[in-house]
Amino acid sequence: MNSPRSVFRSGNPLMEEAALRAGQAFVKFAGRAAVVVNGPDRLGWLNNLTTAPLVTLKPGSSMEGLILDPAGHVSHAFAAVDSGEATWLLPDEGRAQALADFLESMRFMMRVEISIRPVAVYGTLIERSQLPEAAVAHARYVWEDPWPRITAGGTHYGLEDAVHPARDVYRTAVVADLEQSEPLEQALEAAGLQPVSEGAWEAARVVDFRPRPNREILAEGVLPHELDWLRTAVWLNKGCFPGQETVAKVVNMGKPPRRLVFLYLEGPDGDLPAPGAGVSTGGAPVGVLTSVALDYEKGPVALALLKRTVPLEAVLTIDGGQGIGEGSGFIATQEMIVSPEGRSAASPKENPAIQLRRARAAMGEDQKPKPRGQRE
Repeated sequence: MNSPRSVFRSGNPLMEEAALRAGQAFVKFAGRAAVVVNGPDRLGWLNNLTTAPLVTLKPGSSMEGLILDPAGHVSHAFAAVDSGEATWLLPDEGRAQALADFLESMRFMMRVEISIRPVAVYGTLIERSQLPEAAVAHARYVWEDPWPRITAGGTHYGLEDAVHPARDVYRTAVVADLEQSEPLEQALEAAGLQPVSEGAWEAARVVDFRPRPNREILAEGVLPHELDWLRTAVWLNKGCFPGQETVAKVVNMGKPPRRLVFLYLEGPDGDLPAPGAGVSTGGAPVGVLTSVALDYEKGPVALALLKRTVPLEAVLTIDGGQGIGEGSGFIATQEMIVSPEGRSAASPKENPAIQLRRARAAMGEDQKPKPRGQRE
């Protein structure tokens, strides 16, 4: 019989994910770097640039935030922790330089300094309070992922916390200076946690409906509403930030044009479609796969961004390949993440523009505003 260590080193992704879910494993992420912001103006300045109320970030506490373009599309996403002397922003793999460049372009006369620090990052599905103390002692900081629990300023586009599939899941990122990487790993293993692959982490993320910047942020742009990211990364009550007008307009008066869905895949054994593959129904293109994984319980699964109006009961075809479906190796059925209705829990029950038109229609002719040329 294999020892626990040989089992985890065997590369069996299903066993690895099961161990991760059981709190018996950790993932070391490759190629990560943090953007470090120093200076007395840092929190107020970052607060004005992002969707998160970073001015309220206390030393040691965690927050997630986004930077949007003027049209409300997600440009950057990060995990934030403040040390009391510096704010550490952790973006996805390969995104630190772009985030630092953007912040540098917005620095102007603010008393801030921006730098990039390569770091060792370890992910667990364990609450912070349950992490081995010896491992935490070697960390620069620990970030607690808020997903999927809705923040005080957030909202959801489909599922209440009580029924969300990840309602009982707690993710932590243990972040260390590179020279502390080896002793931190040794402390994790000494506590009974074993290293597993990033593929195991990805499978758990997909099943938990968790957006990831390197997968769900598309080149053509994506609104946070479309990914249900207003749950944890956007505060509707924090005040102005770039893209806020679009965020508020979609919540109050509109509907996101697309919606993130969870897919159950059926196709050739031992194969998976590739992220970026087109999704069709009835021969018409309706979206794109963003993430694909093999889950230890649910089998082949994926996240996809579809047109909002695609019916939930529609059977989808994954483009490319040969086999099941019309010109495809895979077909898929949906589970809702973002509702096709396109309304959030914070959206008014009726569009304010409709209310205004109804009010005007109820006014007498003498009370209606006259055209500009007829005014006295």
